[in-house]
Amino acid sequence: MRGLETTLLFCYGGPSPVPEQSRRQSSLVPGDANGPWAGGSQDSAAVGFVSEDEYLEIQGITREQSGDYECSASNDVAAPVVRRVKVTVNYPPYISEAKGTGVPVGQTGTLQCEASAVPSAEFQWYKDDKRLVEGKKGVKVENRPFLSKLIFLNVSEHDYGNYTCVASNKLGHTNASITLFEVKTTALTPGKGCIAGKDNENASYRLAAMLKNN
Repeated sequence: MRGLETTLLFCYGGPSPVPEQSRRQSSLVPGDANGPWAGGSQDSAAVGFVSEDEYLEIQGITREQSGDYECSASNDVAAPVVRRVKVTVNYPPYISEAKGTGVPVGQTGTLQCEASAVPSAEFQWYKDDKRLVEGKKGVKVENRPFLSKLIFLNVSEHDYGNYTCVASNKLGHTNASITLFEVKTTALTPGKGCIAGKDNENASYRLAAMLKNN
């Protein structure tokens, strides 16, 4: 079902004697107002729930109210019977993380885009309105259900700039801009008191000879 729709769950117990629908405290609403129903997300707290006997109506259902719902029925003859139903709420993607990164020339760089969606999002990457595809020289795309990575195997000056991550499913799409920027590296040079090359080797030999003579 889609978010913001009204959802109706039904729970019926039989035969005679008519089971008494148990009333449990749960994450749906405080106290006993749920009738036989329990369950849902811990964040679903009471909003939009209407319960009457065997029915549980969830008005304007949200993705936070996805989860397992439980109905329990019992009478004086048999042990309580519990049934569970899983409620899945479909919703369009929203990008939860998209951060730029700095990489020196010649190193490996990765841009990462995370998106939550049901069904899972499909990802696409663009630069200057041109789609980047797997197999482009020096570029690798790794896609998972909620995560996409754009990997530069050997960063060049040409690779720096703004990239667009697009996440989409059948309910909609969204995008975010991510920047790959240059980080300068500082070369270390020998200073005073630092001996390099052959001078270093000769100094080592002289030190070894002095120790031996002593």
